[in-house]
Amino acid sequence: MHIIFGRFSHISIAAAVLLGTTASLHAQNFPISAGQQATATQVAESGVALADLAPNAPDSYTVRRGDTLWAISGLFLKSPWRWPELWGMNLEDIRNPHRIYPGQQLTLEKANGRARLRTRRAASDGPPTDTIRISPRTRYESLADASIPTLAPSAIEPFLAEAMIVDATAFALAPRIVATQEGRVLLSRGDRAYARGEYTGGDNKGKPLSDAQGEPQDFRVFRNATPLKDPTTKEILGYEAQYVGKAELVRGESIVQAKDKDGKVYSEIVPATIDIVAAKEEMRVGDRLMPEPARELLSYVPRAPASTITGQIVSVYGNAVAFAAENQIVVVNRGARDGLERGHVMALLKDGQRLQDKTDSARPDIKLPNERNGLMMVFRTFENLSYALVLQVTDGVKVGDRFANPN
Repeated sequence: MHIIFGRFSHISIAAAVLLGTTASLHAQNFPISAGQQATATQVAESGVALADLAPNAPDSYTVRRGDTLWAISGLFLKSPWRWPELWGMNLEDIRNPHRIYPGQQLTLEKANGRARLRTRRAASDGPPTDTIRISPRTRYESLADASIPTLAPSAIEPFLAEAMIVDATAFALAPRIVATQEGRVLLSRGDRAYARGEYTGGDNKGKPLSDAQGEPQDFRVFRNATPLKDPTTKEILGYEAQYVGKAELVRGESIVQAKDKDGKVYSEIVPATIDIVAAKEEMRVGDRLMPEPARELLSYVPRAPASTITGQIVSVYGNAVAFAAENQIVVVNRGARDGLERGHVMALLKDGQRLQDKTDSARPDIKLPNERNGLMMVFRTFENLSYALVLQVTDGVKVGDRFANPN
């Protein structure tokens, strides 16, 4: 094959190098665990059993923009959380399961009762003999990674800015809104208010809000730290603060010296000035301020836990929501201390009904077996609690429902 090159711009070459470097650095944001690597290596050697394939698994598939790793895994395998095995089926071509791109063609090869996933081969095994003429041209692309996500970002990203598990004592001493302009009762976007971080009473004085360089300037506004209790033991596992909006610090709080009519000097407390920049609900005096955390570039690799984990649903996120449906958020009574990790997929179980056996003259009480109701994926963990996204569900999920390993 003959390749004829035209003259290339030094800028284009430099940009290509920059793009390659940027992509390489970006890939480091998505680590591959030792367990995923081991699973993929094992499956890459032998493939997966045909019985583990989805009933309608296609012979080939071209990745499209808008696809997710979860959807593609479910396309080929019966169990979408077994994505590391799907990746392992093509370990040589797909070295990082987080970086699958639109346009890639996947082909399913079946032999000796096993299946492997490969990228599509060229139509001819021999080298091409035609001449390709490459002429100068300008090519550009976004520096943002174009690989497909594990899940649709819209399902989780808005929630990451809202949910907050807090310590009750720390929340009670957090900076709070103390006054509004013109005695307003409710605040919304564009309104100005006043806040304090310091407390004059009690042993803990708090920290005054400061506009000095290096101090937090952006805050989330929360209300009502609601206790989250274990459905069985009734133990308080943490407190969930209700997100109501965002505020920006304009001026820090201070103490100024003033004189009364007799010329006596006294101190006046001047609260900090804040502007409301976003509002999910109207805010009011007493709402608490928590510093806006740094934005995280998170990656989720669906997988089953390596150890056995069981638990219950503690709460369904959202006001006046009794049942969680697909793509809704639930809080579970297991966290980091129990081995639950981001990306763990758990099976939702519907609690079996308790009733009397009327076919028995003694009328004994019986409990029907728990039935599988769907799947959820953990995406944020705390010490005793975790947030999970409902991925599949048959019936609504309610507080007290149980979950367990999916396999």
